[in-house]
Order: sequence, then structure tokens, then C-alpha cells
Amino acid sequence: MTQAYGFRTTLDVPYETTIEKVTAALKNEGFGVLTEIDVKATLKKKLDADFRRYVILGACNPHLAYQALQSELEIGLLLPCNVIVYETDDGQSMVSIVDPLLMLGVVEGEALNPIAKEATARLQRVITALND
Repeated sequence: MTQAYGFRTTLDVPYETTIEKVTAALKNEGFGVLTEIDVKATLKKKLDADFRRYVILGACNPHLAYQALQSELEIGLLLPCNVIVYETDDGQSMVSIVDPLLMLGVVEGEALNPIAKEATARLQRVITALND
């Protein structure tokens, strides 16, 4: 059984198309992609291991990140919000987005809750948009 760390959806579209759709949906919610890690290529290069097509996108909403950093400087350890896209065994594309509220479970205090709730709402709308 797969552990749920956030929100996920399966799309019946090609992997490359899914990455484009995810990036556009994130942009519509004020997130940019700061990093893109091609896990398949990295594992091949570093370990000569074959792996499915899999990318980790580091998504950031600058306004929310700034608010969070003003509240707690060490929150940078939990930034950016990770989004993964990978090809399933049956050729579909899985999209999973980390739940910021779940990530804040390791942070003491309540000051970041409103920011995490806003980020969560925006990222849930990304998942919804992918299914429209």
C-alpha cells in the first residue's frame, strides 16, 4: 500500500503532457517550478540503474514562501513544495503533491498554519484542475 503524503491523481495522458499540465496548473495558482529533478536520468547516470520516468518538481509560491520565512526562518528546510510526476506500469501518469499541512506536523507553534492552509487550498485546486 502506498503511503499518502499529499494529494494525488492519475491522468490518462502521456507523461510529457502531464508535466506540462501540472506546470500550467501550478502557475495558475501562483506557483513557479524552481527545480526539476529527472530521477530516471539521475539514477541511470549515478548508479547505472534503470527506473521508470519520474520527475520531482520543486514548486514555490513566492508570496507564501516569504510569509512563511518571515514567521520561521528554519521553514526553508521544508521548502519548496514537492510535486512528483511518474509513469505508472500501465502507461498512465501519476501526479502527487505534498500536503503543506502534513509537512507542518514537524513544526512547533501555530503561526504557520494560515500560510499552510492557503498553500494546501491552492495545491488542492491544482489537483482539481488537472481532472477538469
